[in-house]
Amino acid sequence: MTTYDFALVGAGIAGASLAAELSLGGARVLLLEAEDRPGYHATGRSAAFWDECYGGPEIAPLTQASGPYLSDGSFLQKRGALYIGRADDRELAIDFVRRFTLTGATLQHLERAELRKRVPGIRYGWSDAVWAPLCADIDVAALHAHFLAQARRNGATLACRARVIGLERTAERWTIVTEHGDEHSAAVTVNAAGAWADGLARMAGAGPVGITPYRRTVAQLRVDPPVPEDLPLVLDLGGKFYFKPESGRLWLSPQDEDPSEPCDVVPEELVLAQAIARLEAVVDWRIQAVEHKWAGLRSFTADRRPVFGLDPQVEGFAWFAGQGGFGIQTSPAAARLGRQLLLGESRDDMTANLDADLYSPARFG
Repeated sequence: MTTYDFALVGAGIAGASLAAELSLGGARVLLLEAEDRPGYHATGRSAAFWDECYGGPEIAPLTQASGPYLSDGSFLQKRGALYIGRADDRELAIDFVRRFTLTGATLQHLERAELRKRVPGIRYGWSDAVWAPLCADIDVAALHAHFLAQARRNGATLACRARVIGLERTAERWTIVTEHGDEHSAAVTVNAAGAWADGLARMAGAGPVGITPYRRTVAQLRVDPPVPEDLPLVLDLGGKFYFKPESGRLWLSPQDEDPSEPCDVVPEELVLAQAIARLEAVVDWRIQAVEHKWAGLRSFTADRRPVFGLDPQVEGFAWFAGQGGFGIQTSPAAARLGRQLLLGESRDDMTANLDADLYSPARFG
């Protein structure tokens, strides 16, 4: 039986990016994926974009640190984002600009005339907007494949259909048992299991950190008039919807956050109807068809910050989970920070401005 330095449980964007970084540092890495293919759950269902403000001010440093890596790798296509509100949302807009300007985000307050130019057909009641010009679409599939390929080139091993059902710590090693009876040995087990992270922690004898999966629904619509290709990502300042163009269609989400058990989640018709009603209150476009709909799980800790690093109580057990809906846009910097924490390395240019204590599992006691 091969003994690895690190066994990462979960091969979505979290596990794949960290596997790439750890193996680049010379570690022997095993990447275990429960499903038939990596990225089946949250990663494969993301309508991901890179936006400095998405996730909140405490996530902004991870997002901004990841931007150059994503841009240099041609994973971004510039789009711009509009956070919009009604007349009585003006205080929300002012507070939004105040909070995120402190992070160094590039923002501009727009009046209604400029808003109408950027969103043709917007209804009269929407009169305030914050423009985030640096927002960009992310090629999620290409980024995920990039990390997996990098890990493979560096000697990492990927095992799919390898759901973990047992973890036992003896003689400074973990014995990891999968549902098909395979056994693996590793010095450190890394919890990159997304919605299943707390369950894996219990299996290892670690205290859960309160990671809760929440369903997020997205629908692909055909609308009339056709969606302008230069339409920005449009988000509600109150967090009730977002929509963006995608290959001549409109991707729409009601930004739902309904708690869920870890599962292969599916969209609910009522939530989809709410999304359409919210869109119709924003623009005068006619919805011709709902062509596709899906849902994914976004997993958060109670304080909405991810959890990176070694567990303070269980030797050889590490966390790399709780990335919520911002795991893809922060993946380069998060994985680099994760590698440095696990290998005891110094910070580099990418991570120099990151406060690891914000994301430490020790904050949960």
